[in-house]
Amino acid sequence: MTAAEQRPGAPMPPAADGRHSDGPTPGGPTPGAPTSGGSTPGGGRPPRRWLKAVIVFLLITIPAGYLVISAIQSRNGGEDKAEAASAKGLEAGYPTRVQRRIYDVPVPPYSKKVAFYETNSWKVSSLYVQFVTSSDGLDSFLHQIGTGRSALDKGKVTITGAQAKKVGWHVGEAGHDWAGMEFKQKDPQPKLRITVKFDNPAHPKVYVVSTVTP
Repeated sequence: MTAAEQRPGAPMPPAADGRHSDGPTPGGPTPGAPTSGGSTPGGGRPPRRWLKAVIVFLLITIPAGYLVISAIQSRNGGEDKAEAASAKGLEAGYPTRVQRRIYDVPVPPYSKKVAFYETNSWKVSSLYVQFVTSSDGLDSFLHQIGTGRSALDKGKVTITGAQAKKVGWHVGEAGHDWAGMEFKQKDPQPKLRITVKFDNPAHPKVYVVSTVTP
């Protein structure tokens, strides 16, 4: 019996190419490694298909949801702005001198409850004005714009319902003494709708909508 046979547990000497004769064969599995394929690096489980599907779904739907929400908020924001502009209504005080000159609305001095509201667009601009004046103040106002009290038609309301609603006027209500006129001038001069409430003849309340077409 040789010395090698007497020591069966001793390692064999390396082969000429530097590899042990009893090591793994080229291309063979590494000791301790799984024998089946499909494993991910590091030995973890491969991701499940349903998880990938959920991720893809979320990546698609979440941005779309944000777009829908943004569109709704934008639309609501526009509606809110329009409502706010409409709700602003009349502003207490005299219109500026420039406004009075452009719209041809010479509010008499010492008038009471004076308020105004201006709207502008590329098609038309309007100035809404109300005031309470004296009988002489009404005559002066009508004279300055180029007309007179005789042009007022008793019982006539010339301001439209849409115009009155825009600023909260209640012109034309039953039980009041109304008179009105439309004062038309050549473009680009303004056109005026004038309605007067004569419940108190000594202090008539005047409503004016002056419209300018650029």
